[in-house]
Amino acid sequence: MDVRVGDTLEMKKNHPCGEKRFLVLRSGIDFRIRCLGCGREVLVPRSKIERNIKKIDRPAGTENAE
Repeated sequence: MDVRVGDTLEMKKNHPCGEKRFLVLRSGIDFRIRCLGCGREVLVPRSKIERNIKKIDRPAGTENAE
């Protein structure tokens, strides 16, 4: 799965604050993501994130950047 820094992930489950969208701050073996509702940052293993992604939104102009 192609997840990049700056992407917004919509997850299948809510964060405890009620928000489903997270901003990717770091990607690799694990992801650092920030909740767009409360601003909390968490470090989550790649396998757990990839199972729970519903949708990936990319900022405009970065779809074809490699």
